[in-house]
Amino acid sequence: MIDQPPYGAWTGREALDMAFSLAAFDQPASLLFSGAGVNWLRQGQEAGAIGQKSVEKNLSAAPIFGIEAILADRAACKTFGLDESSLIEGVTLVDVDAALLTDYHHTAFAG
Repeated sequence: MIDQPPYGAWTGREALDMAFSLAAFDQPASLLFSGAGVNWLRQGQEAGAIGQKSVEKNLSAAPIFGIEAILADRAACKTFGLDESSLIEGVTLVDVDAALLTDYHHTAFAG
């Protein structure tokens, strides 16, 4: 679960690297973005002004590494003015609740 914004701290990127590493070694892994973390999924990010690379390219590699799903908390997306048309390709909107989390054996939080 990534609940931190994409820029300003490295915790989210470290979580992304961990998920990619797990998936690369054939461990099932999915990414769930919640809270301010849904901003990772915004299309057309321009991070050059703050001296960073856009996370959009990092996320586009998720299927190559074997990430099974990229999920976004529907309520958080609404809070941050995001809908399906403003999200990068391949994101599934979900309602984050106990039922969703029981589908997974392990959960790691970034932040």
